[in-house]
Amino acid sequence: MEPGEFEALLGGPGRELMDELHGYDEADALALATKLRARYPAPLVSAALTQARLRVRAAAKFGSLADVLFFTPTGLEQSTRRSVAELRARRYVAAGVRRVADLCCGVGGDALAFAAAGLDVLAVDRDPLTCAVVRANASALNLADRIEVRCADVVKVSPEAEGCDAVFLDPARRTDLGRVFDPAAYSPPWEFAVELVERVAAAGFKVAPGLPHELIPDDAEAEWVSDRGEVKEAGIYFGPLAKVGRSATLLPGVHRLESRGVPDPVPVAIGRYLYEPDGAVIRAHLIGELGEELGAATIDPKIAYLTADRLTPTPFASAYEVVDVLPFSVKRLKAFVSERGIGNLTIKKRGVDIDPRVLWKQLRPSGPESAILIITRVPGAHIAAVARSAG
Repeated sequence: MEPGEFEALLGGPGRELMDELHGYDEADALALATKLRARYPAPLVSAALTQARLRVRAAAKFGSLADVLFFTPTGLEQSTRRSVAELRARRYVAAGVRRVADLCCGVGGDALAFAAAGLDVLAVDRDPLTCAVVRANASALNLADRIEVRCADVVKVSPEAEGCDAVFLDPARRTDLGRVFDPAAYSPPWEFAVELVERVAAAGFKVAPGLPHELIPDDAEAEWVSDRGEVKEAGIYFGPLAKVGRSATLLPGVHRLESRGVPDPVPVAIGRYLYEPDGAVIRAHLIGELGEELGAATIDPKIAYLTADRLTPTPFASAYEVVDVLPFSVKRLKAFVSERGIGNLTIKKRGVDIDPRVLWKQLRPSGPESAILIITRVPGAHIAAVARSAG
C-alpha cells in the first residue's frame, strides 16, 4: 500500500467504507469485496479490506482499540502488545520522564501508550507509510497534540537536541529471511543502542527474549515480560529507568520477581508438588529467587522444574500435585494409562527429546479419568511424573 492509498482511507468515502467493514468476517470477504466495488473505487476497497483484516488480527494485541487503529502487516507483527506498552509507559512516568523519543516507532504501539500516560513523544520512523499510520492512530485516540511524528532515519536524529529527556528504541529484528537473533544484526544494531545511553540518561531498548545475558551491561536492568504465560519481550533499561539487575514481570496483574543474587537450589528428588516456572522467570535466570520464595529445590541442575513437599501459591509458576513417578518407558506408560482408564491426558516435557503429540498417539489414552504426564530429566535418568493441577 502506498501512502496516498492509505490517506484516502482517512477521507469521507474512506471513513464511510471503514464503518461498513466494522465486524468484518473473512468468510464473507469475496462477496463483500464485489459488493463494495460497485459503490467505491477498487483501490479504496482493497485498502479498506486490508485494514479490516489487520484489525481482526490486531485484537489479540490491542484489544478494543484495534477497531479504531490502523496498521501495516509488518508494523502489526512487530508492534508491542498494548498491555506491555502500558507497563513500559508506567516505568517511564515513574522515572520522571517528560518527553521521550520513540525511535523505530512502527505503527505506534509504544508511542500511543507513552502519550496516553501523559508524556510528550517524538515518534521517528523512516518509512513514509508507517509515519502516516502513526499520525492516523494518534488522531484516532485524540493524542495528536502529544505525539510529533517524524519520517527520518533514527541514526540521524539527536534525541537530546529535540528536548527529549529519555529514549526508547525498538530496532527491527526481522529481515526477508526471517527473524534476527544476533543483536549486532538488528537495524539499527546493538552498538547504536548502547551508544545512545551516553547521550540520554534515561534509555530503554526492546530486544528479543533470547538476548544472551553476557550482552547486558552491568549498569542496566533486563526485564522479561510474559502475558498470560507467554513470554512477549525483553527490555533493557538504563539510568533512572533501571531498578535491579534482572526482573521478570507477569501480566495481567503485574506480578514482579527481581534478582537478589540467589543461586539455583541444589537438586533433590521429586517431592509431592512440582512447579513449572513462567517463561519470563526462566529467561531472567530467577529460578533461585523463586525457589527461595517457594521453599523449593530443582530436580536437575539444567532443568527449570522446582519441587517441594508443601504447596505455596505463586503467580510465577504452575503447580502440580505429583501422584506417581515412573521411569520413562513408552511400554510402561501405555500400560499405566490403560490400567488407570486415563482418556483425558495432557503431556508436558522439558529436557527430553520427545514429541508430545507422537507420544500421545503411542499411549492411546482412553477412559473417564484425567491426568497430566510430565516427561523430564533427573540426574542419571528420564522420568515421567503423573500429576494433576494443584492450583
